[in-house]
Amino acid sequence: MIKIETYMGTINISENYFSQLVGHEVSSCFGVSGMANSNAKQNLRSRIFSKRHYLDQGVFVKGNGTGLDVDLHIVVTYGLNISAIVQSITNKVRYVVEQATGLEVKNVNVYVDSMKS
Repeated sequence: MIKIETYMGTINISENYFSQLVGHEVSSCFGVSGMANSNAKQNLRSRIFSKRHYLDQGVFVKGNGTGLDVDLHIVVTYGLNISAIVQSITNKVRYVVEQATGLEVKNVNVYVDSMKS
């Protein structure tokens, strides 16, 4: 749970909300052909429910006192410039999260787990 304190009171936002928001935006970026599982819980969920796709797959959001840290595990399309894809994802995630919530994104770590042709 991430807390935002304003002059009107306290706002609590779950990390699941951020995972869904970031997962939706990243999966719509050019060059991203999918998301990879980022932890054992997501891997187990995808094994049990193999037909479903989850927006938070491959996304790990952690809130610290001053901002958010986002870890992304992606699958890219073969033949495209990986550094351009990663830079585009980083900029888009920062912009969307800051516009939606007003919280600053400290780190966006993008891990390219595999490539698809």
